Amino acid sequence: MNMRGGLAALGMMAQLLALPSAAAVDAPLATAWTSAESSRVRLIGGRAGGPGARLLAGLEIEMADGWKTYWRNPGSSGVPPRFDWSKSVNLAGARVLFPAPVRFVDRDGDTIGYKGAVVFPIELTAQDAAKPVQLALSAEYGICKDICIPVELNLTLDVPPDTAAVPGDSRLGQAVARVPRTASARAASDPAVTGITPELTGAKPRVIIQAVFPGGTQGADVFAEAPDGLWIPLPRKAGAAVGNAQAFEIDLADGVDIRELKGKTLRLTLVSDGGQSETTFKLE
Repeated sequence: MNMRGGLAALGMMAQLLALPSAAAVDAPLATAWTSAESSRVRLIGGRAGGPGARLLAGLEIEMADGWKTYWRNPGSSGVPPRFDWSKSVNLAGARVLFPAPVRFVDRDGDTIGYKGAVVFPIELTAQDAAKPVQLALSAEYGICKDICIPVELNLTLDVPPDTAAVPGDSRLGQAVARVPRTASARAASDPAVTGITPELTGAKPRVIIQAVFPGGTQGADVFAEAPDGLWIPLPRKAGAAVGNAQAFEIDLADGVDIRELKGKTLRLTLVSDGGQSETTFKLE
């Protein structure tokens, strides 16, 4: 190995040593780790808990210090993760769940995602509930620091119908608990929208969102998504918090075709250190 190659290998080793350590309590099933750029990846799995509970898998990504990956809506730049399980056996359906993300503000604008480590839980539905799901996952995700690097990999994991329940303090259990909840499942500390005021006419069209964060406004943020690939700016805080209440504004003045957005159902994801939730509303 020449000196340049040796230095590159040492650099990669240092990055991998900087990866966060695995959780003390693990999921019942796990593949070996696969190294990919400045990250390592594996599949984990188990059962959600209780007889007849759904099967779960999870794509677990650990990243070297300073690197990030993206949420389903990456923000102003970035690459959302993509999942393909078409080569799986005994799989009737799979639904990816996205834990609450955070906002990153840098020279490229506002992006949304995760640093350090993330698990994307996957709810599995077997064609034959008495047989194992042979999950064959082809995944793509972006990992970014000063530059963004696309990662593609293939992983397989057999999830038997009698697999053990996933511990709540495992990485997969914690990730499921961090998935934003709808109104019917919201916990007492989860944030909630208390008012939505569209102001679509005039020189400054916008949407004002009023929200309450019962667990406190630490880490409070709101993300908005439009359907059909339509772009909508990220909400920004509008003024200071009043107690546990915080207002946000979606600025629709620049680069937005309001005629296309009218009548569409938008999804809002609310996050904070105390909890997370999601809701929808029709822009009228």
